Amino acid sequence: MNQIKIMSGAIAILALVLPHGLRADEGLPPFSWERVPLFMHLGKQSDDLTPKQLDFLTRHYSFITLEKQFAVRKRGSTEAGIAEAARQIKKRNPNAKVLFYLNSLLDVPGYKSSASFPADGHLEKRSGKPNTRGGGKILTFDHSRADVRAWWSDVAAKAVSEGSCDGVFVDTVGGITGKGLIKVIGQQKFDDLNRGFVETLKETRRKIGPNKLIIFNGIKDGKHFELLPYANGAMIEHFGGINITAKKETIAGDLEAMRNAARLGKIVELKAWPGFDWTNDEMMKKPRSELVQLARQRLEFQLACFLVAAERGCYFNYSWSYNEKNGPFEWYPEFDKPLGPPKGDAKRDGWKYTREFERASVFVDLEKMTAKIDWK
Repeated sequence: MNQIKIMSGAIAILALVLPHGLRADEGLPPFSWERVPLFMHLGKQSDDLTPKQLDFLTRHYSFITLEKQFAVRKRGSTEAGIAEAARQIKKRNPNAKVLFYLNSLLDVPGYKSSASFPADGHLEKRSGKPNTRGGGKILTFDHSRADVRAWWSDVAAKAVSEGSCDGVFVDTVGGITGKGLIKVIGQQKFDDLNRGFVETLKETRRKIGPNKLIIFNGIKDGKHFELLPYANGAMIEHFGGINITAKKETIAGDLEAMRNAARLGKIVELKAWPGFDWTNDEMMKKPRSELVQLARQRLEFQLACFLVAAERGCYFNYSWSYNEKNGPFEWYPEFDKPLGPPKGDAKRDGWKYTREFERASVFVDLEKMTAKIDWK
């Protein structure tokens, strides 16, 4: 628990240095305690969203990220696919905030803007060879270069100014800050890369303006709080582990990170899983009805954990994939139940948490990995 105490102590210091202008109320996604506050993260949709899918999204969500390779087959590029989906979403829900997905490190396929990427702008190993991922198919961005920073921030800004998006979701931040990269590129280049990435975020902010959103992935395990001054918030991805195997200390640390970031006035997205994901071939052979039933059975623990730590500006998501075929378009009765605002902070006794809401009582035992929500 020492890590949590240290992190909490650092929050007060961080709060003193947060720059002004990053939280203009008119630019924030809608938030309400009336029911569980939710967000959607959807990607790899091969075609345009159908009217039925659009109706589902806009009926249930007002905070949506559209991911890479979105409707590429139909629209020819990720940029065009996301732009069209954003327009259709806003026709149905003008208050919705839609984020454009842009990887911080990986040059993933499907982006038209990749054609204008600076020559030799990909990160190199100390050997001088390109630093590739995914069997050598995906190159990585070198944010230590001013031309790469200008290109990246331009892509983000264009999605906002021309693509009907309300900001950018910045993925794979851990790939830039991970110490393992030092062995690949060397300490000096690693330091230059991380300093450069901060400059990329600053440049993006200047270009998109103070009322648009920058959300990055992520602050899991209390990491990357040093990047919060340059963003509106962050995601905690793989909460509890995709297979729900995280240690109680890790889960507690994630909940503390969510609470602390939100108390700095930041948005926090908590992405939870039902104990399996789309990469589990054996599970994906099972009928959809069986997967949905299993997800329903396992929701209570994940949701209860979220509720004991959630503050204003925290949002919850639950599915076994970002792909439209595997979970995002499922719905759960708990999301329709009246919740009401919290009556106070959670009370903690060892690894047990309790918290009262206007219309629900929440209990979590991290040692036994059990939970109960009593809806009133």
